[in-house]
Amino acid sequence: MSVVFVLAIAVLIALFLFVFQLSRSADLIWRRRIRVTMATVVLVILALGVWAFIIEPNRLIVHQEAIAINSGPKELDGLRIALISDIHTGGPFIDDRKLRQIVELTNQQSPDLIVLLGDYMSPNSWHSHRVEPEVTAAALKYLHAPLGVYTVLGNHDWWYNGQRVWRAFESQGIRVLENDVAEVNWQGGSFWLVGLADLWTRPQRIKETLAKVPADNPIIVLTHNPDIFPKIPSSVPLVLAGHTHGGQVNFPIIGRVVLPSGYGQKYAAGHVQEDGHDLFVTTGIGTSIFPVRFRVPPEIVILTLKR
Repeated sequence: MSVVFVLAIAVLIALFLFVFQLSRSADLIWRRRIRVTMATVVLVILALGVWAFIIEPNRLIVHQEAIAINSGPKELDGLRIALISDIHTGGPFIDDRKLRQIVELTNQQSPDLIVLLGDYMSPNSWHSHRVEPEVTAAALKYLHAPLGVYTVLGNHDWWYNGQRVWRAFESQGIRVLENDVAEVNWQGGSFWLVGLADLWTRPQRIKETLAKVPADNPIIVLTHNPDIFPKIPSSVPLVLAGHTHGGQVNFPIIGRVVLPSGYGQKYAAGHVQEDGHDLFVTTGIGTSIFPVRFRVPPEIVILTLKR
């Protein structure tokens, strides 16, 4: 949690107490004005709470974005990729109906390729319940793209039972890439998907996995956690990741106060260009730890690559 956020909360509380004390010593007219102001502030806070805990987490938007990647090979020009991450089935508002909505909304966009970036599982907690991976995989098998559907697994999947999640998805025809590669034929040529293991829970064999790709072939890396980005050679033009949820809360001025990243807000969300290659991080669909989203709506990303 950022120091700025803590200081802002402290200042807000101090200001509220100051106004309350002022209202006790003011004359009748000013007491009424102050009380109306305080009541208005409380109502605004309650309205924001309803939005953050009920309305926004239950939304699902399509985030269309075109990016020009620094070292973009011609083989990737015009490729449209759907990115889906951090579904966390069993979390607030993530049920069978939402899974069907994810599939229908994604298929309506007619992407060339669909990549799933991990974290399908939710724990049993005060705001979520575990849904077995076979349920999620059975729903997502209806995703369709001419170049296929591929996935990597996330930390929550491995904390539960990564092998079971893996089997559930592959039994539905969705290939899991765990330190593995897949050649994708497109527009008379081909490119390679390289799936790297989750940074928090598994060994990442970056060098060995990239060596499986024939020399000078275009590569897109899939991984769950974007913090692996600085370890990936700049010869890899594009890395796709999830995990951060965009912090779930993004305050004006203050920014994203809680992020599961060792790099602060650097890899929180969206397009990042660094050291001659590119990263794109989707903010995902579900919630984790705390069931809230504010100014970070659940999203399906349709990413169009440009040279």
